[in-house]
Amino acid sequence: RVFGGGAPRLANTSCFAVPGLAGETQVMALDLAGVAVSAGSACSSGRVRASHVLRAMGASEEEAASAIRVSLGWRSEAGDVEGFLEAWAALYQRCAESRSAVPAA
Repeated sequence: RVFGGGAPRLANTSCFAVPGLAGETQVMALDLAGVAVSAGSACSSGRVRASHVLRAMGASEEEAASAIRVSLGWRSEAGDVEGFLEAWAALYQRCAESRSAVPAA
């Protein structure tokens, strides 16, 4: 799900969710691949929480907890976008394969 996809918003920032794939997992895996994204909001204790803004927009707790924000800067290039897409697709594939390897309860 892409949040605010049809609404006026910042052109350089997208927020999307893939329920079942935790935002923190995506952030860590993408960081290891050299891609910086963010998830949730951090309170003063440093604990990451699902975005209250996404919840107010009608997202379920699971959607909000699986959301990541991807932003482009002034110096971002097409290669940066391609690198993100490749890293994220590899992450998603690994997660899909690990889920299918686990027998259903």
